[in-house]
Amino acid sequence: MSSVRVLMQHAVQNNMLVHQMDVKTAYLNAPIDCDIFVQQPKGYEKEGENGEKLVCKLKKSLYGLKQSGRNWNVLLHNYLIKEGFTRSLADPCVYVCFVGDDANTCIIIVIWVDDLIISASSSALLLSVTDRLSSRFKMKDLGVLHWFLDTQVKCSDDVIEMNQTRYIQKLLSRFRMTNCKPKATPSVLGLDKVTEEISPELEDPNLYRQIVGSLIYVMTGTRPDLCYIVTKLSQHMSKPKVADLNVAKHVLRYLKGTSEQGLKFRKSENPLSLIGFSDFDWGASISDRRSISGYSFQLSEGGPLVSWKSRKQQTVALSTCEAEYIALAEIVREGKFLRQLCLDLKVLQVSNSVLVNVDNQGAIQLAKNPMFHKRSKHIDIKYHFIRSELELGTINVEYVASEDNL
Repeated sequence: MSSVRVLMQHAVQNNMLVHQMDVKTAYLNAPIDCDIFVQQPKGYEKEGENGEKLVCKLKKSLYGLKQSGRNWNVLLHNYLIKEGFTRSLADPCVYVCFVGDDANTCIIIVIWVDDLIISASSSALLLSVTDRLSSRFKMKDLGVLHWFLDTQVKCSDDVIEMNQTRYIQKLLSRFRMTNCKPKATPSVLGLDKVTEEISPELEDPNLYRQIVGSLIYVMTGTRPDLCYIVTKLSQHMSKPKVADLNVAKHVLRYLKGTSEQGLKFRKSENPLSLIGFSDFDWGASISDRRSISGYSFQLSEGGPLVSWKSRKQQTVALSTCEAEYIALAEIVREGKFLRQLCLDLKVLQVSNSVLVNVDNQGAIQLAKNPMFHKRSKHIDIKYHFIRSELELGTINVEYVASEDNL
């Protein structure tokens, strides 16, 4: 989904057309990669000359085989490579083809199994690629992108909007919360006290798990405002309590009043650049005293987020500096992925670095200076790769003062 959101910002910035196509019976196009035999379908059985039982040998992939998805992907990949497309080094489901030396004259294809999002800089380029795909595969042209993976997309001249309003409405209906009273915030006040209070365990945890799983999908698609609370709810999946279920229903009530909110991608007056923000919640978990890392990325100042995450840290941080340093390692990893993706799409130049904003001076100094100190010598070596990225110039870390840290 991060790749899709990057494509939306890139498309609106360069006035690109965004269409969608669907491959009919995609798996049946791919040849089989090994000898596989299946039973004859009922009503069409044939016997051998001596009455022995016969089986069918597959000539092509069939729905239900473990390798069918992979076989289809290999076939589509080889076709796109022959057509002049290049696969992204960051995301193997993103292909791009540039026409001439102009970085803005291109065709970009994002693949999700048999669904294709096609973005082109002109109608002539879009028509050429759709015609070629239709001549090779049985395709269904769905026109301008409007619905993708339960996400509604509205495309206009200067704005591309993504929301999951219809999915949220189905969610409320499924869990019988259609007529609930909306809440103004995604989380209850005093969340830790509510979840840690003495409360009976749920006899059947399936309802809680279904709600949290659905909230994860909403959060991953278009709602970064749910990121923190979904992270907290996900920590109680094994043995949820009645109090946890009430908190999950509170989130559904929040979605009731904000179902139409989403991401709006607008054209930026300045060139696109990767801007990240990193923060932490030190010792947020009462049970094990682990901190929670959080980050977000946007491609234009004041624009919508293209990537976000909230996650409990794997180790117990002994100081705020260490917690911020671990959180910084998380955002640097995601920044490397997004930077490579943007380089593949020529959204950024090679000389562009990723700007990471941090509100802890100690973590910045620890990242920039390879000092050996008794307060930091226990930090796992894997987090120190930040220093090499700073030396290479791919990441640029800046301090955010408290008064600016809204």
